[in-house]
Amino acid sequence: MWTVPNLITLFRVVLIPVFVMVYFLDWKWAHELGAFVFWLAAITDWFDGYLARKLNQNTPFGAFLDPVADKLIVAAALLMITHSYATLWITIPAIVLLIREIYVSALREWMGSQGVRDEVKVSFIGKAKTTAQMLALIGLLSGLESFMGFPIYWVTLGYILLYIAAVLSLWSMVKYTLSAWKHLSVKP
Repeated sequence: MWTVPNLITLFRVVLIPVFVMVYFLDWKWAHELGAFVFWLAAITDWFDGYLARKLNQNTPFGAFLDPVADKLIVAAALLMITHSYATLWITIPAIVLLIREIYVSALREWMGSQGVRDEVKVSFIGKAKTTAQMLALIGLLSGLESFMGFPIYWVTLGYILLYIAAVLSLWSMVKYTLSAWKHLSVKP
């Protein structure tokens, strides 16, 4: 259970309260530092998966905890940006993303209980959604539009990527539902 990838995943879970506390500090660079902690967590998500495959250290505990850690930190970040921006333009796509995460998690759990979880495994659309979502959240959390006088438009890019992630979320949710439909529509 105590493999390097699992320890990295546990580190990501520990980063969640650190991320939230740092983001809400009464300090000039708190949002930027919070965005950095979120970025660090996002990078560890890629890194633990890579190491699990490379070192052949896939475990049931890691298979369970990795997606839970992802969903927890993303949910925290979505709640934080809806609080910080307090606008429907952020709240609506954030709700779409949260609904999709809960729906797809429940669908995968149910499909797993039926022995057909592979029919709703992560797809390219799901990976593209995750990439857009993570980059959007980093941009929106940071609140940066310029850095050292240079325009970088992180917030603007964050808005755009948040909507791309929301559209990809809906698309992947429909795709997963269609893949599972033959199992969902069978009478017991």
